[in-house]
Amino acid sequence: MNATKEEIRARHRTRRALLRPPALDAAGAAIAEHGLMWANGLAGGQAGTFAAYLGVGSEPPTLPLLSALHDAGHRVLLPVCEPGITLSWVYWTPASAFVRSRFAPIQEPVGEPFGPEIMRSAVGLFLPATAVDLSGNRIGQGGGYYDKFLTTLEMLFPGRFAPADGGGRLPPLPAIAVVYDGEVLPAGSIPVESYDRRVPSALTPGGFVRLL
Repeated sequence: MNATKEEIRARHRTRRALLRPPALDAAGAAIAEHGLMWANGLAGGQAGTFAAYLGVGSEPPTLPLLSALHDAGHRVLLPVCEPGITLSWVYWTPASAFVRSRFAPIQEPVGEPFGPEIMRSAVGLFLPATAVDLSGNRIGQGGGYYDKFLTTLEMLFPGRFAPADGGGRLPPLPAIAVVYDGEVLPAGSIPVESYDRRVPSALTPGGFVRLL
Protein backbone atom coordinates (compact mmCIF):
# COMPACT_ATOMS: atom_id res chain seq x y z
CA MET A 1 0.00 0.00 0.00
CA ASN A 2 1.30 3.45 -0.92
CA ALA A 3 2.08 5.86 1.90
CA THR A 4 -0.37 8.67 2.58
CA LYS A 5 0.50 12.27 1.83
CA GLU A 6 0.95 12.98 5.53
CA GLU A 7 3.32 10.03 5.91
CA ILE A 8 5.39 11.12 2.93
CA ARG A 9 5.43 14.73 4.12
CA ALA A 10 6.48 13.73 7.64
CA ARG A 11 9.23 11.44 6.37
CA HIS A 12 10.79 14.11 4.20
CA ARG A 13 10.50 16.78 6.87
CA THR A 14 12.38 14.49 9.25
CA ARG A 15 15.14 14.02 6.70
CA ARG A 16 15.30 17.72 5.99
CA ALA A 17 15.70 18.47 9.69
CA LEU A 18 19.01 16.55 9.64
CA LEU A 19 20.56 18.88 7.07
CA ARG A 20 23.33 21.15 8.37
CA PRO A 21 24.25 24.69 7.22
CA PRO A 22 27.01 23.63 4.77
CA ALA A 23 24.62 21.27 3.00
CA LEU A 24 21.87 23.90 2.94
CA ASP A 25 24.26 26.52 1.56
CA ALA A 26 25.42 24.17 -1.20
CA ALA A 27 21.84 23.27 -2.08
CA GLY A 28 20.82 26.93 -2.23
CA ALA A 29 23.69 27.83 -4.56
CA ALA A 30 22.91 24.93 -6.90
CA ILE A 31 19.17 25.64 -6.94
CA ALA A 32 19.92 29.27 -7.80
CA GLU A 33 22.17 28.26 -10.70
CA HIS A 34 19.75 25.77 -12.24
CA GLY A 35 16.67 27.86 -11.47
CA LEU A 36 18.11 30.92 -13.18
CA MET A 37 18.86 28.86 -16.28
CA TRP A 38 15.24 27.67 -16.34
CA ALA A 39 13.93 31.22 -15.89
CA ASN A 40 16.21 32.69 -18.54
CA GLY A 41 15.10 30.04 -20.99
CA LEU A 42 11.45 30.84 -20.41
CA ALA A 43 12.01 34.58 -20.69
CA GLY A 44 13.88 34.19 -23.98
CA GLY A 45 16.68 36.55 -23.02
CA GLN A 46 14.28 39.24 -21.82
CA ALA A 47 13.45 40.41 -18.30
CA GLY A 48 10.45 38.49 -16.96
CA THR A 49 8.29 38.24 -13.86
CA PHE A 50 8.42 35.05 -11.79
CA ALA A 51 6.33 33.95 -8.83
CA ALA A 52 8.52 32.26 -6.24
CA TYR A 53 8.67 31.84 -2.45
CA LEU A 54 11.14 32.12 0.41
CA GLY A 55 12.27 28.73 1.69
CA VAL A 56 12.51 28.72 5.50
CA GLY A 57 14.12 26.38 8.00
CA SER A 58 15.28 23.18 6.34
CA GLU A 59 13.26 23.72 3.15
CA PRO A 60 15.31 23.95 -0.02
CA PRO A 61 16.90 27.41 0.29
CA THR A 62 15.52 29.82 -2.30
CA LEU A 63 16.94 33.17 -1.19
CA PRO A 64 19.99 32.68 -3.48
CA LEU A 65 17.56 31.96 -6.32
CA LEU A 66 15.56 35.11 -5.60
CA SER A 67 18.76 37.16 -5.61
CA ALA A 68 19.96 35.55 -8.84
CA LEU A 69 16.65 36.29 -10.56
CA HIS A 70 16.75 39.90 -9.38
CA ASP A 71 20.38 40.38 -10.39
CA ALA A 72 19.55 39.05 -13.87
CA GLY A 73 16.88 41.73 -14.26
CA HIS A 74 13.81 39.62 -13.57
CA ARG A 75 10.99 40.74 -11.28
CA VAL A 76 10.12 38.47 -8.36
CA LEU A 77 6.71 38.01 -6.74
CA LEU A 78 6.46 36.38 -3.31
CA PRO A 79 3.26 35.14 -1.62
CA VAL A 80 1.40 36.52 1.36
CA CYS A 81 -1.14 34.25 3.07
CA GLU A 82 -4.58 35.80 3.40
CA PRO A 83 -7.86 34.72 5.04
CA GLY A 84 -9.80 32.03 3.23
CA ILE A 85 -6.67 30.08 2.23
CA THR A 86 -5.88 32.63 -0.48
CA LEU A 87 -2.62 34.22 -1.57
CA SER A 88 -1.78 37.80 -2.44
CA TRP A 89 1.57 38.69 -4.01
CA VAL A 90 4.22 41.32 -3.28
CA TYR A 91 7.14 42.35 -5.48
CA TRP A 92 10.42 41.45 -3.77
CA THR A 93 13.86 43.06 -4.00
CA PRO A 94 16.97 42.47 -1.86
CA ALA A 95 15.94 45.55 0.13
CA SER A 96 12.56 44.07 1.07
CA ALA A 97 11.79 43.44 4.74
CA PHE A 98 10.06 40.28 5.95
CA VAL A 99 7.52 39.66 8.69
CA ARG A 100 6.10 36.46 10.15
CA SER A 101 2.86 35.41 8.46
CA ARG A 102 -0.33 35.63 10.49
CA PHE A 103 -1.63 32.40 8.97
CA ALA A 104 1.28 30.09 8.10
CA PRO A 105 4.81 29.28 9.34
CA ILE A 106 6.50 31.39 6.68
CA GLN A 107 8.17 34.76 6.28
CA GLU A 108 6.32 37.22 4.06
CA PRO A 109 7.61 40.31 2.26
CA VAL A 110 6.45 43.77 3.26
CA GLY A 111 4.96 45.72 0.38
CA GLU A 112 1.88 46.48 -1.69
CA PRO A 113 -0.18 43.29 -2.10
CA PHE A 114 -1.63 42.29 -5.46
CA GLY A 115 -4.37 39.77 -6.18
CA PRO A 116 -4.01 36.71 -8.40
CA GLU A 117 -4.60 38.87 -11.48
CA ILE A 118 -0.95 39.94 -11.22
CA MET A 119 -0.09 36.49 -12.58
CA ARG A 120 -1.17 37.66 -16.02
CA SER A 121 2.25 39.34 -16.15
CA ALA A 122 4.16 36.28 -14.92
CA VAL A 123 6.38 34.10 -17.08
CA GLY A 124 6.71 31.15 -14.72
CA LEU A 125 6.12 29.76 -11.23
CA PHE A 126 8.52 28.29 -8.68
CA LEU A 127 6.37 26.12 -6.39
CA PRO A 128 7.16 24.85 -2.89
CA ALA A 129 6.92 21.11 -2.35
CA THR A 130 7.96 18.42 0.10
CA ALA A 131 8.07 15.77 -2.62
CA VAL A 132 7.11 15.11 -6.24
CA ASP A 133 6.91 11.92 -8.25
CA LEU A 134 7.67 11.07 -11.85
CA SER A 135 3.95 11.18 -12.65
CA GLY A 136 4.02 14.92 -11.90
CA ASN A 137 2.20 14.64 -8.58
CA ARG A 138 3.25 17.11 -5.89
CA ILE A 139 2.95 17.27 -2.12
CA GLY A 140 2.98 20.78 -0.72
CA GLN A 141 3.20 21.97 2.86
CA GLY A 142 -0.31 20.86 3.76
CA GLY A 143 -1.98 24.26 4.11
CA GLY A 144 -3.89 24.14 0.82
CA TYR A 145 -2.83 27.63 -0.30
CA TYR A 146 -1.15 26.55 -3.51
CA ASP A 147 -3.86 24.02 -4.39
CA LYS A 148 -6.38 26.86 -4.30
CA PHE A 149 -4.01 29.27 -6.06
CA LEU A 150 -3.39 26.87 -8.96
CA THR A 151 -7.14 26.34 -9.34
CA THR A 152 -7.63 30.13 -9.40
CA LEU A 153 -5.06 30.41 -12.17
CA GLU A 154 -7.23 28.26 -14.39
CA MET A 155 -9.99 30.84 -14.13
CA LEU A 156 -7.53 33.61 -15.06
CA PHE A 157 -6.31 31.69 -18.10
CA PRO A 158 -9.38 29.84 -19.39
CA GLY A 159 -8.52 27.16 -21.89
CA ARG A 160 -4.79 27.34 -21.25
CA PHE A 161 -4.41 24.44 -18.85
CA ALA A 162 -2.92 21.28 -20.34
CA PRO A 163 -4.18 17.79 -19.52
CA ALA A 164 -1.40 15.63 -18.10
CA ASP A 165 -0.82 12.09 -19.31
CA GLY A 166 -2.93 9.74 -17.24
CA GLY A 167 -5.29 12.47 -16.01
CA GLY A 168 -5.02 15.62 -13.99
CA ARG A 169 -4.21 19.10 -15.15
CA LEU A 170 -1.06 21.12 -15.44
CA PRO A 171 -0.93 24.79 -14.37
CA PRO A 172 -1.70 27.27 -17.16
CA LEU A 173 1.73 28.88 -16.65
CA PRO A 174 5.09 27.07 -16.78
CA ALA A 175 5.71 25.71 -13.28
CA ILE A 176 8.53 23.93 -11.49
CA ALA A 177 8.52 22.41 -7.99
CA VAL A 178 11.58 22.98 -5.79
CA VAL A 179 12.73 19.90 -3.85
CA TYR A 180 15.91 18.13 -2.79
CA ASP A 181 17.33 15.41 -5.02
CA GLY A 182 16.01 12.56 -2.88
CA GLU A 183 12.48 13.95 -2.97
CA VAL A 184 11.80 13.02 -6.60
CA LEU A 185 9.93 9.74 -6.12
CA PRO A 186 8.98 6.92 -8.51
CA ALA A 187 5.89 7.41 -10.66
CA GLY A 188 2.65 6.85 -8.79
CA SER A 189 4.17 7.23 -5.32
CA ILE A 190 2.03 10.19 -4.31
CA PRO A 191 -1.74 9.84 -3.76
CA VAL A 192 -3.86 12.15 -5.91
CA GLU A 193 -6.91 14.13 -4.79
CA SER A 194 -9.49 15.79 -7.03
CA TYR A 195 -8.12 19.26 -6.25
CA ASP A 196 -4.48 18.39 -6.99
CA ARG A 197 -2.66 19.88 -9.95
CA ARG A 198 0.37 18.22 -11.47
CA VAL A 199 3.66 19.89 -12.22
CA PRO A 200 5.71 19.13 -15.33
CA SER A 201 9.16 19.48 -13.79
CA ALA A 202 11.21 19.70 -10.61
CA LEU A 203 14.15 21.88 -9.64
CA THR A 204 16.69 20.17 -7.40
CA PRO A 205 20.29 20.92 -6.37
CA GLY A 206 21.25 18.33 -8.97
CA GLY A 207 19.47 20.15 -11.77
CA PHE A 208 16.25 20.14 -13.78
CA VAL A 209 14.11 16.99 -13.68
CA ARG A 210 11.36 16.53 -16.27
CA LEU A 211 8.38 14.78 -14.72
CA LEU A 212 5.94 14.83 -17.64
